[in-house]
Amino acid sequence: MTEHRAARIRAALEAALAPAEIAVVDDSASHAGHAGNPDGAGETHYTVHAISPVFAGEGRVARQRRVHAALATEFATGLHALSLKLQTPEEAASGR
Repeated sequence: MTEHRAARIRAALEAALAPAEIAVVDDSASHAGHAGNPDGAGETHYTVHAISPVFAGEGRVARQRRVHAALATEFATGLHALSLKLQTPEEAASGR
């Protein structure tokens, strides 16, 4: 049995970000019939919340680029969209 995309996303981001916390949620069902998931097969749309010290000093775009680079293989094999919340531990603690 092949590993599900959510597990692969988590593993790739754990390797790239060494996160203090990470959550990966498959939102594909709510996008069935939309671009990137026209047949409703799933594993195409995800929400990721990652808290990592590697984001310190980086702006929103740099953080997103870092995540997209770590997931390049997933995007090449059917990952269509990510909703990202990327924070440093200090930002998460302060509620920012």
